[in-house]
Amino acid sequence: MTEHNQQILPPLAAGHPHGAMRREDREITDPAQLQQILSAGHLMYLALASADEPFVLPLFYAYDGEALYFHSARRGTKMALLARNPKVCFCISDYQGVIADNLACNFEARHSTVIGQGLCQLIEDKAQKVAVLDRIVARFSDRHFDYPDASLTATSVVRIQIVAMKGKQHGIAAA
Repeated sequence: MTEHNQQILPPLAAGHPHGAMRREDREITDPAQLQQILSAGHLMYLALASADEPFVLPLFYAYDGEALYFHSARRGTKMALLARNPKVCFCISDYQGVIADNLACNFEARHSTVIGQGLCQLIEDKAQKVAVLDRIVARFSDRHFDYPDASLTATSVVRIQIVAMKGKQHGIAAA
């Protein structure tokens, strides 16, 4: 973004770090609906930052009603960035296709989405790590898995304490 563009952006409104939603008619304000989107989703996009360099990646996750969780190798870009800056932004969306229009720029996504910010912390306790890994795996499989000590040692489990979130939907009837 150029310096010129930064000068014409409106200030962010209080209440959410990213400001008020421009299209209030699309905002999801019902906490139960936000919880449902977080619970039903399977893929989370996680944004991290180091100085002025953004980094985003897709992750499988689990949600327990209060926080989001994911696992990772102990080393790599993601964990190095989190060690420097534990603040993250996440996005979970239920994409249900395209809403076509006669004008190309009027095409839109039929979706329900939650975008939020959080603060990451490593889970070091072995029993807690196993419980989170079981929760993540249970979203994709009915099988029970054992985690060898070597695998647990090589795996980081991260808790994202949700600090702020907001939801948006379009083309989907309100629940």
